Amino acid sequence: MKNAIILHGTDGYPTENWFDWLRQELEKKSWQVNLPQLPNCDRPNIKTYNKFLLEEKSYQFNKDSILIGHSSGAVAILGLLQVLPESVVVNSCYLIGAFKDNLDWDALDGLFEEPFDFAKIKNKAKHFIFIHSDNDPYCPLEHAEFLAEKLGGELIVRKGQKHFSVGSFGEEYKKFPFLLELIKKN
Repeated sequence: MKNAIILHGTDGYPTENWFDWLRQELEKKSWQVNLPQLPNCDRPNIKTYNKFLLEEKSYQFNKDSILIGHSSGAVAILGLLQVLPESVVVNSCYLIGAFKDNLDWDALDGLFEEPFDFAKIKNKAKHFIFIHSDNDPYCPLEHAEFLAEKLGGELIVRKGQKHFSVGSFGEEYKKFPFLLELIKKN
């Protein structure tokens, strides 16, 4: 069964932005979708997130899985892939507004406690799709370019979309039809 997990960003929650809308749209197509509230997300920590995600037995990570992360949720996906069992490979990862370091913000240090093993991460998904804006006020485009190159991923740069969030762009990001169309293609 096709399944997805959607991870929100720092200080975020499942019902903000386009997350719950996407969950509902995928469920209409008979997907199993998980949209968890990440613990202590005001100071994201990769070990805490991995423990939380791997201990939840209803979450599936297999060839029918897609992982969707926004901002620090995208970084969390990279950390999760790194610790999945050797035999597990997911279908696709959609990484929206991703970044490669703490952005000079101490609250994000916990995401980077251990260096990423990009060779290992690259083997854990069939497809990496990075979606980034050319004017993201928080996460430089160079970060997404770096990550896409390291993982052999596709980088889609959207013009003038800021951080793909209600807070940075406005009410339009209560939905994200562009992302839904990409998911339907895979």
